[in-house]
Amino acid sequence: MSGEATPFPQESADTLNTSGEAPAAEVAAEQAPAPEAAAEAPAASADPEQRVRELEAELEALKAEHETVRSQYMRIAADFDNFRKRQSRDQDDLRVQIACSTLSEILPVVDNFERARQQLEPQAEEAQTIHRSYQGLYKQLVDVFKQLGVSPMRVEGEPFDPNLHEAVLREPSDEHSEDVVIAELQRGYHLNGRVLRHALVKVSMGPGPGGSEAAPADSAPAEHEA
Repeated sequence: MSGEATPFPQESADTLNTSGEAPAAEVAAEQAPAPEAAAEAPAASADPEQRVRELEAELEALKAEHETVRSQYMRIAADFDNFRKRQSRDQDDLRVQIACSTLSEILPVVDNFERARQQLEPQAEEAQTIHRSYQGLYKQLVDVFKQLGVSPMRVEGEPFDPNLHEAVLREPSDEHSEDVVIAELQRGYHLNGRVLRHALVKVSMGPGPGGSEAAPADSAPAEHEA
């Protein structure tokens, strides 16, 4: 053996420092971003104008969707309001129809009361007492009809109206012109302005062929002359 010692591997300051840590240059090199990442960083924060345009397009889409939903809501609300009004109107018509049907069944009873009232002429005290009781009952019935909105028609002397009257007879009349009601044969009634029952009437045909004409003013009788 030669007297030379085998040299140990030299650990220079390039690999480890005295504390066993890597040199600062190598740490800085490891922490430095790769070239590709450094190139992508500006791209992530791309042109702000492009981002604004995207947000504006999204806002316009949301506005269009909102307007569509709002239009649908307004249409549904209008349809529901029309449905509610139609239901209320149909219910009112149904109530009127039921009232008309019921009252029409009672009107003949009122007619009988009216005819009996016109024909009865009590003389004795007992008959007058009964008549007064009957009149009180008739008045009560009439008051109930008034409360329900029923009112009788007044037709005599009125022009004939087919919407209110039903002509049963027509006859000449020297007192009334043509198409004037001269007699009521059965009373008609209104219900809150609506015809409950048409009046049966007799209608004038006007003066007949031999109708008398008004005498001249200068043809006064002799006894009235001075």
